[in-house]
Amino acid sequence: MLKIGSVIDGKYKILNVIGKGGMSIVYLAMNERANKQWAIKEIRKDGSENYEIIKQGLVVEIDLLKQLNHAHLPSIVDVIDDGNTFLIVMDYIEGIPLSKLLAEEGVQSQENVIEWAKQLCSVLDYLHTRDNPIIYRDMKPSNVMLKPDGNVVLIDFGTARTFKETSVGDTTCLGTRGYAAPEQFGGRGQTDARTDIYCLGATIYHLVTGHNPCEPPYEMYPIRKWNSLLSSGLEIIVSKCTQPNPADRYQTCAELMYALEHYNELDESYKRKQNRKLGIFCATIFTTVVFGAASLAGYMLETSAKSNSYEYYIELAQAQVQKEAATLCYKKAININPARGEGYDRLLNDVILDDDVLTEEEAYQIRDILNESNGNNKTNESYFKENKDEYEAFSYKLGIAYFYSYEDSGNKALSKKWLEIAMNGESLKEQERERAKCLGKIAGYYSKIGVESKSGDTSIGYAEYWEDMISITSDNLVDKDNAITALVMYKELVYQIYTNCVIFKEEGITKNEMQKQLLNIKDKLVSEFSYTNSKEQKRVKKLINELEENVDLAQKAIETAFQENLEESGGK
Repeated sequence: MLKIGSVIDGKYKILNVIGKGGMSIVYLAMNERANKQWAIKEIRKDGSENYEIIKQGLVVEIDLLKQLNHAHLPSIVDVIDDGNTFLIVMDYIEGIPLSKLLAEEGVQSQENVIEWAKQLCSVLDYLHTRDNPIIYRDMKPSNVMLKPDGNVVLIDFGTARTFKETSVGDTTCLGTRGYAAPEQFGGRGQTDARTDIYCLGATIYHLVTGHNPCEPPYEMYPIRKWNSLLSSGLEIIVSKCTQPNPADRYQTCAELMYALEHYNELDESYKRKQNRKLGIFCATIFTTVVFGAASLAGYMLETSAKSNSYEYYIELAQAQVQKEAATLCYKKAININPARGEGYDRLLNDVILDDDVLTEEEAYQIRDILNESNGNNKTNESYFKENKDEYEAFSYKLGIAYFYSYEDSGNKALSKKWLEIAMNGESLKEQERERAKCLGKIAGYYSKIGVESKSGDTSIGYAEYWEDMISITSDNLVDKDNAITALVMYKELVYQIYTNCVIFKEEGITKNEMQKQLLNIKDKLVSEFSYTNSKEQKRVKKLINELEENVDLAQKAIETAFQENLEESGGK
């Protein structure tokens, strides 16, 4: 046991003991140089036969937590192993475990429990949607810390594991009986996201009823058996979470989150009111459209849960101020229904391209979302491809973004795949297919421009590139595409003139030809952008201002290039 007042590793001063377990002690420590408090978990060997097993579990916990970043998870900052003692330095979470709250205060209010459940559901969803999904497996009140601000933090990852799709079962049976799902014991298959949903349901049960599922009668009854004032909607949710068969539970935390957000709509009183309204509505419809309405109602009932959940996250994303939060919401919507295009489209247009720049990090985010697999061998993109029209429209927009906006100046090579999809897209407008074809051509040979072959010839020259660029921007792009797309296309031409005017001159492009294109773009800024969608107005104005400045810079670059030419010829 560490001595109170001792200093560990030259920086962590032990203040007092804040928790004890079978083989572990948790201390409150202070890093006096940083003036910050930390929690230190000590695991002592002391000749215990289980030391190596527990240490192995802690190594798993550390490796998992180091990869994670979530508001309701702690962070590990240091690990100290001297052979006999294993110390983990982590965030000190001020507050008390929910188990202590239950012991001291008894049953918790339904409203508080639902709010905590939503936060825990958010954490579990975050864990389950990692590239290597993490299954927590030990949700229970003692592993949830309630902070003074009312928020909760999930602690103790000793039993967590990464989900392995090829495994038929877990190698060890870990978890807390009563809270643990049946599949965690007795070789009933491997644990997955639905296991954590069971454990969360059991935790909710304990918090709102006060009855510990680990104690007699060792059975979870409907929660209103213990308190008739509890919501029948919450009773349905807890019951569905804790079904013995994983297939009968909520299949994802996104589904459970939606249910928690709308638990009152499952209440019997609410449903009676809705059923009365529905009865009147159906009677009216029956007299007019009869069988057609019945078919439509059946279809709506079949798809409403999934659709509403998807729409919920789309609406939630639009309400976010921070890009990271909006991205996470769109990602959740996409994972619920990866075949729908709205989530991808809004993520690209409203979040990633809100500053008209596609960064390398944002490009990785898109690829990760498209490549993500929800527990099977089929990626989100595979589902999306089945929705041919929306997939082709998204491919066109993403190809344009890569071509013009990647890291501000564009990346032609990365645009090639998406432009090729678009140029063959039967659902796209003719002018969009033609533009994709032209841009795809440039993307295809961009790396070869000006590069000499073994024979000493250049297979593709800047003159050919110039002609293609001019053909792309010759029409009224606002009418054929939209204001934003038009402006980034014009911006690319101006950028190429500014950057390569000397090379264009050497390829035979005259000063008048280059100046004519700049003048043409200035005219377009007046004639094509008189009327724009009010939602885009701010963004359009910003791009126009930038483009006007770039035109002036390109004009000066042309003057400089041809002035040098004049001086070299002796002013003749």
